[in-house]
Amino acid sequence: MKNIFLLLIIFLLPTISCKSQTISLEQAVMYEQQTGTIPQSTTYIKDVNNSLNKYIGIWKGDLNGNTYEFSFIKKENIGGYDVNWDFLVGRLKVLDSNGNIIYNTYNEPDDLKTKFKGDNFQSDLKAYVMYFVGNSVGCAEYGDVYLRIQPSTPAQMTILMLPDNDIVEEGVCPTNFQPTIPYKQLIHLTKQ
Repeated sequence: MKNIFLLLIIFLLPTISCKSQTISLEQAVMYEQQTGTIPQSTTYIKDVNNSLNKYIGIWKGDLNGNTYEFSFIKKENIGGYDVNWDFLVGRLKVLDSNGNIIYNTYNEPDDLKTKFKGDNFQSDLKAYVMYFVGNSVGCAEYGDVYLRIQPSTPAQMTILMLPDNDIVEEGVCPTNFQPTIPYKQLIHLTKQ
C-alpha cells in the first residue's frame, strides 16, 4: 500500500507543480526574447529581484521650458490577464514656465485602465518600458516610454517616449500640437 501511495505522489507531483509557476520579470523577458512567449504554466510574473524598486518615487526634470514631475509606484500580483504581474504605475504632472498645470494625472485611479502602466524590461534589461496614453489619442499620443537608470547614478533617470505610430486622424489634431511627453527627446530627471 505504501508503494502505491508513493507511486501516486511521484506521478501526480510533476502534474501539480506544472500547473502553476512563478517566474521573475527578467525570466519573462528572456522567454519572450527566445521563444516569443512565456511558458503556459506561468501564473505570476513577479519582481523577485526588486528590480522595479529603483524607479519608485517622485522624479523631476525640465525640457523645452516645461517641468515634468513623474511619480511611480509598484503594483504587485495584479490580475486582469491570464497571468498576474508586478509592474509600475506612473503619474505625470507637467507645468509650463509660469507654473501653470498643463497636464496632471495624479488623481487618477491605479487600476488596469491607467494611462501610464508598466510593461516589462526591454530585452537588454537596461530600461523599463511603460505604455503611455495622453489626452490626444486622435493625434497619435500613445506609445512606449523607456525609463533608464544607470547603476553609477541611481538618483538620475532618463525618459524617452517613442509613439506607436505617427498617423493622426485628419482634422482632429491641431497644427501646433505638442505631445504631453515629447517624442524622441530625452528628459533628464532627478529623484526627489
